[in-house]
Amino acid sequence: MLTELHLGGVLFAPIVAYALLAVPITLGLRALIWASGLARWTWHLPLLEFALYVCVLSLLVAYL
Repeated sequence: MLTELHLGGVLFAPIVAYALLAVPITLGLRALIWASGLARWTWHLPLLEFALYVCVLSLLVAYL
């Protein structure tokens, strides 16, 4: 578990670091979904991408 981030005298909660780390991981998984053709099978693509981000973020929080 991370402690607070200290940037320029401002303290940030660890969830900020996890949220920023989840973005490139989600973009990479999103590219894999598009490349594999699975994006055609989804009913609501933005909902899938948001759910993927939430899953990645929760895994980062749980295991880091």
